[in-house]
Parts: sequence; C-alpha cells; structure tokens
Amino acid sequence: MTLFTVLLVLGWERLFKMGEHWQLDHRLAVFFRGCHRFSLWRTVLMTLVAMAIVLVIILALKGVLFGVFQLLFWILVGLLCIGAGSVRLHYHAYLNAASHEDAHACDAMAEELTLIHGIPVDCNEREYLRELQNALLWINYRFYLAPLFWFVVGGVYGPVLLVGYAFLRAWQTWLARYHSPLERAQSGIDAILHCLDWLPVRLVGVAYALIGHGERALPAWFASLGDRHRVQYQVLTSLAQYSLARDPHVDKIETPRVAVALAKKVSLVIVVVVALLTIYGALV
Repeated sequence: MTLFTVLLVLGWERLFKMGEHWQLDHRLAVFFRGCHRFSLWRTVLMTLVAMAIVLVIILALKGVLFGVFQLLFWILVGLLCIGAGSVRLHYHAYLNAASHEDAHACDAMAEELTLIHGIPVDCNEREYLRELQNALLWINYRFYLAPLFWFVVGGVYGPVLLVGYAFLRAWQTWLARYHSPLERAQSGIDAILHCLDWLPVRLVGVAYALIGHGERALPAWFASLGDRHRVQYQVLTSLAQYSLARDPHVDKIETPRVAVALAKKVSLVIVVVVALLTIYGALV
C-alpha cells in the first residue's frame, strides 16, 4: 500500500497540485495564528498531538470496508504532506521575472524561495545564484525526499511519521515568515529538524555524490557521517554542488533550472530505489 500511495501522490502532485490548497501548511495556518508562546516543549507537544490524531484515525479505519477507507486516508495524508505546490509557483514567478529582467520581482521571489536559510548579505551575483540553487535543492528535499523517507520508514504507521515531519516543516516555515529569529530559536524547531534530518540527508547525499563527481563527493559524504555540528542544509547542498560545479553560476534563468533538473533526477532515483526495495520485500 505504501508504494501505491507514493506513486499516486507523486503523480497527482506533478499534474494537479498547484498553489497551497492541497498543502498541510495552508491548513495549519489558522492554528498557528493562535500560537503566541514559544518553547521546545510546546513544539514537541503540538507535534505529538498531530501525530496522535492521525494514529487514532488509522486505527479507527483499520479493517473498515476491506481497508478502502484507510487507503483513501493514506492518500489524503500524502497529498497534504508531500509536494510544494505554492513554492513551485514562486519558482515559476522567479523565472518569469528573470526573463523580463525585472530585478525587483526576482529579488522578491528569491527571498521567498530562500525563506528558511536566507541569502548572505553583500554577496556577489555568483554567490547569490549558488545560494538560490541551494535553496531549490533544499526545497526538493524537505517537500519530497524527507517526507518520502518518513512515510516509507513508518511502514503501516507511515502517515503518522509523515504528518509529524510535515507539521514541523510547516511550523518552521511559519516562524521564519511571521516571527522573529529569537522566537524561532525559543521554539527549538531548528534543533528538532536538525536531528530528524540527519539520516535522510545522508541517504539522499549518497545519490547526489554518485550522480556528481564521485571521486570528490564520496570522500565528502564519508566525512559527513561523523559531522554532528554542521547544519543539514549545508551538508546536503555541499554534496549537490559537486554535481553542479561543472555548470557556471552566471545565468539567472539557467542556473536555477540546472539545480531543479538535478533535484528531479535524484528524486527519480530515490523513488525507483524505494519501489525496487518494496517489491523485493513483498516477494521475499
């Protein structure tokens, strides 16, 4: 059921998921508006409550009408948690602004795309485009590959882990957009996601290392296994940059397109590997 749900959700997302209607982030906005106190324990408690609700629904639907309702619930959770419909609109808006040489609109969309980690102040154009590439690679990870990892790892309780990760992702995005860095730090969200992203970042990093310059990327990947301090964003994007190094960071349109093409290639590789492992596990 996991493989079927993943393939159906990814197909639907590519064809129809434009905008924020089918995103958990949008659905949680009403709840987040009422949050005015921030702490690590509040973040953990809110996440556990969200996961508990999903768990109760899964158990309640178990065996009902031969599992049809449970499958539909799995698909609904997948549609809400996997995919970046609204972010994709920002990406296309950036490309449109760049093609019309609208610098103000480009900067506005780039700021939206780099919301979580930002762009260094006073960087040159080459560094600016590299950071934009990194942001797009990270968006692909946090909206597609990381949710896929937790969905598959969770097995029969995949939707529970998926909702937990998606809730934390939405909370981090909300804090980055509407609250101060101090309040975001008080929430502990970055520390939680740093721990949760450690393993999936290394697994995805293998794909980037093998697709890129393996002779340089693989040693860097092995070094990352013992790195507990560097943020996961830097670990993943530094490995991906080995693949992107052959393409110069000079064109405002082609530079982000190259990063998106690489992210799609890695996503396809990950999905194929998951499919093969799932089929093998079913046969053995």
